Amino acid sequence: MSSDIPLIFTTIRKVIHNANETDPVYAEEIEDDIEAEAETVPEDNVYNVSQLWEHLLDASKGVTTETDKEYRRLMDQCVKFLKANKLIKDEDKFFSKSPSELAPVCIYIDGTEKHHTTFRASYNHAQKMRAAMTYAFGRLYGLGSLPWHESESTGRMVGNPSVSETVATYMTSLRRRKVRVGETATSARAITEETLLKLYKFNNIPEIAKVKQYSAGSRKAIKEPHEWGGARARRLLTLAYVLAFLCLLRFDEVLKIQIHDIEWVSDTCIKLTLPFRKTSQFGGVKPFYLHLFPPHLAHLCPIRALTNWLYVSDIEDGFLFRKIVSGDRVSQENTHMTSECFLEMFRNNLLDITVDPAPYGTHSFRRGGCQWLYTCCRWGLRRICDWGGWSTEFSNLTIVKYLISYADEPCERREDYMNPNCPPTIKCFSCGRTCHCI
Repeated sequence: MSSDIPLIFTTIRKVIHNANETDPVYAEEIEDDIEAEAETVPEDNVYNVSQLWEHLLDASKGVTTETDKEYRRLMDQCVKFLKANKLIKDEDKFFSKSPSELAPVCIYIDGTEKHHTTFRASYNHAQKMRAAMTYAFGRLYGLGSLPWHESESTGRMVGNPSVSETVATYMTSLRRRKVRVGETATSARAITEETLLKLYKFNNIPEIAKVKQYSAGSRKAIKEPHEWGGARARRLLTLAYVLAFLCLLRFDEVLKIQIHDIEWVSDTCIKLTLPFRKTSQFGGVKPFYLHLFPPHLAHLCPIRALTNWLYVSDIEDGFLFRKIVSGDRVSQENTHMTSECFLEMFRNNLLDITVDPAPYGTHSFRRGGCQWLYTCCRWGLRRICDWGGWSTEFSNLTIVKYLISYADEPCERREDYMNPNCPPTIKCFSCGRTCHCI
C-alpha cells in the first residue's frame, strides 16, 4: 500500500518531518486563544501591593509557558514595528499600566497606504496579534478585559486598549478587505469516520501491528515509508484519535491525560475526568463516560483502544501519552508527548493511506467528532454542546463553525441533492437506515 504513495506525498513527508512554527495557523486555534483570554483575564485591576506586582502577575498569567512565550515574541515584534515607524520614541514604553490614548491605533496601523495587490500578513495573524495585545495589557499589566473608554471622573482613557471599538471596527473592516482580495480564513479540515477507519485498518495490518523486540539498527539504513513508527506508536495514535474524536478535545488536552484521570466504571465502561480545560481553567469539567462499541465500530471504540495501548506500553501511572523513543519504545520519563511530535506522527500516518496531510491540524478531530455526532449519531445541538463543554446559549456560534466549513470534504455531491434515484449510502448497523437524510 505504501508503495503507491504519489511523489508529491513523499515530498510533503520530507517537508513536514521537522514541524515547526512555519506550520499553518488555523482559525480555530486562534479563536480558542481569544476565547480563553476573554474568559480568564480579570475584570479589573485588583493588585494593590506594588512590591509583589510582577511576581503576582507572573503566577496568575493563566496561559501555558509556550503560549506566554509566543505572546511575548509578538509583543517585542509590535514594539520594534512602532519604533521603526517612529510611532513611539526609543525611550517610550508602549506596554504599561497607563497606555497612551493612541494605543488602539498604534496596535495595527503605521499610517502608510498599501496597494491591494501587496500582501503583508494574513487575517489569522492579525487575530493572533490581537490576542497577544489583549494578554499583554490585560494580564501582564493588570488592565483586565475592561473596554477602552474615557473615565467620567478624570477624563483620561482607561481600560484595555485592545478591547476597544477602534480595534473591533478595524478588525471587521480588515476581514472584509481580505475576503475581497481572495483571502479566506484557514480552517483545519475535519477528520471523517471513513478516514479513521482507513487509518485503523492500516495500523492493524499484521506485519505493522506486531510488537517487535528492540534491536539496535543503523541510522543510515534505508527504510520503507511506513516504517516511521512501530506497533506501539500506532496504538498510541489510535487511542489519541479516538479520545479526541469522541470527546471533542483539543490535542493539548488529550496529550495531558494521566492514568488517574481514567476510572473503570465496569469492564465495558470508563469515566474520563479532565482536571481542567483551556476554557475551564479552574476545574469543574464534566466527566466523559465512554462505553464499549459494537464490532462494526471497533475503529472508534475507546475501550479497545485503551486496553491495547496499556497492554503494550506497560504504563501504570503518570501521563498516558508519552514520547516514543528509538526502537518503538515508550519513554520512561513521566512527561507527555508534545503537540508538535504528535502532529508529525499523525501526518505520517495520513501519508500511509495516501491522504494529503496539509489541510489537517490538531483541531481536525474536534471538528470531525462534532460532525459525526450530529450527522451519524443524530445528536441535537444542545446535547453536543453539553458533551463538548460549549455554551448552550449559542452566543458565539462555535458549534456552527465546527459543523460547517468550506475546508471539509463534501458528504454528498450537490448534483445529487434532489436526485430521487441517488444510490443508498452505507448501511448503519445501529438503526438500519440506508438513506442520506440526517
